[in-house]
Amino acid sequence: MGRKFLAVDWQLEHSEFESGSFADAPSFAGYDALFIDPSRICDLWIYDVPCEKDGVRRTYTENDRGFGKVISRLIERRRTEIDDLLRKAGGIVVCRLLPRSEPLEVMSNSGRLERLNRGSILPSISLVKRNQHFVFPSNIRFLPRCGQDVFVEKLHHPFVDYLHTFADKFIYQAVFKDLLSSPIEEFVTILARNKVGDIIALSIPFDEGRLVLIPPTHDVPSRRESEVLLAAIAGATERPLFAPAPDWLPAYPVPGEDGLRDELASLNERVDRLCAKKAEVEKRLDQSLVYKRILYTKGRFSLFSAVRQAFRVLGFEVPQPEEYKDDWDLLLQADEGDAIGVIAATESTPVGLEHYRRLLQQVDGASVESAHRYKGILVVNAEREKDPKRRETQFSPDVLRGCQAQRFCIISTYQLYKIVKEILTDRDETRAAHWRKKILETSGEMKK
Repeated sequence: MGRKFLAVDWQLEHSEFESGSFADAPSFAGYDALFIDPSRICDLWIYDVPCEKDGVRRTYTENDRGFGKVISRLIERRRTEIDDLLRKAGGIVVCRLLPRSEPLEVMSNSGRLERLNRGSILPSISLVKRNQHFVFPSNIRFLPRCGQDVFVEKLHHPFVDYLHTFADKFIYQAVFKDLLSSPIEEFVTILARNKVGDIIALSIPFDEGRLVLIPPTHDVPSRRESEVLLAAIAGATERPLFAPAPDWLPAYPVPGEDGLRDELASLNERVDRLCAKKAEVEKRLDQSLVYKRILYTKGRFSLFSAVRQAFRVLGFEVPQPEEYKDDWDLLLQADEGDAIGVIAATESTPVGLEHYRRLLQQVDGASVESAHRYKGILVVNAEREKDPKRRETQFSPDVLRGCQAQRFCIISTYQLYKIVKEILTDRDETRAAHWRKKILETSGEMKK
């Protein structure tokens, strides 16, 4: 099964996007990436609650027949789902950066219980670096500003290409401000600013997840925006835009300008060559470091993709999840045999029976449907924050007994890392074939 994307109140016309409204869509945590336009969240109350004399909308829980509590619980539930998607699933949330809008104050006899607005759906995070502190969103303001002066930062980031593609189609409606004047660059990735340096697009880390705030677009075909957003998820980057000089400016030279321009042009050529070489080396380094990710990551976008790449080093054909219809973490194909895998990561406890049962169900189901017997492989990464050499047994005794009875193979990511390292060092196909055969023949724990 491929990746699942949900667009909430954001018109994205593409087969890979499911769509829904804020109130009625399925749980946000059930998807790999969420694209949400919060502009219509205020519709939940502005048509039902009139403004009072001070211009604020208030609902009173004693006589609103549960209206305030229903709205409050809906906002809380969606905020929790976004938090789970970011922190637990390591997913991506793309949200349009808008002002907080007309608030709704939920009141009781004892006073104000809660103040709700568009920003209430965003989960909180506190980041500390040395003596600096970043608290989101309580210490953040989305100040109303409107403009089209969008300047994209020069950096490598998956959404830089998206911002470049529609740079002249953005009309930002708010800017990002930190009340504590913290050094924002220490904690988040700034993607775009306006002409005076206000932040209008950024990426905020939530463990392995990312919350990306971007300004809304206008006059962009939905199909086109969907395609570029999908490419942004894949990680394309481009050079940023700069403010163009007026056409008449060359008519006003200064002494020594031509010589400096020639020297600068020569330096730019050298810089371009060095940047191209640097980008090539960085790409090769990233490709080599992917195998280390299996030792400490947990998310679908990090651990799962790294494990697939590791098994490819062993000579297995490993299709991407979108290339098959079943909800399998891993499908391995080779002349020696085929296997279905479940990838399990935990923080501090051994991998339990729930992962073994899921593997058993998938192997049995696949064997019944296709009359082809698959090997079961359980890839475990327990106690992932510890040094791999200091980790205890990464699975429970019940899991070991079950896998031995079903002739399933249990392999830790540390053992897989050592095998990959050996094959990359020797570059010997016979070694790769040896390990493929051993994995497919092992019943129980696989050790190098």
